[in-house]
Amino acid sequence: MPRPPKLNLAAIVASASPPGRAAPARPQTAEIVALDRGAPPPRRAAPTLKERARQMSVYLEPPVYDQLRDLAFAERSKMHALMLEALDLLFKQRGARSIEQLSDDPPR
Repeated sequence: MPRPPKLNLAAIVASASPPGRAAPARPQTAEIVALDRGAPPPRRAAPTLKERARQMSVYLEPPVYDQLRDLAFAERSKMHALMLEALDLLFKQRGARSIEQLSDDPPR
């Protein structure tokens, strides 16, 4: 089976114009258009935690995960908050700066 002929834009435009009426030829010139920039875009609000933080995966055994979830439910908090509390206790135990102290410093 032969392939159908490839169409080109000129053939499509020529077939779309009414017969006996040729499209007027226009000289091709470049036109400079000035864009109205208007007011600058509004400043964005402070970035969210998701935008400014780095993500890290933690693999927990099912019993550990279940216990953490149960603690979060019992305390009506989120598992993320409990993980941050645990990290803060670890930093304190090891003599490192707390999360609050680290948050006050400008980012590196």
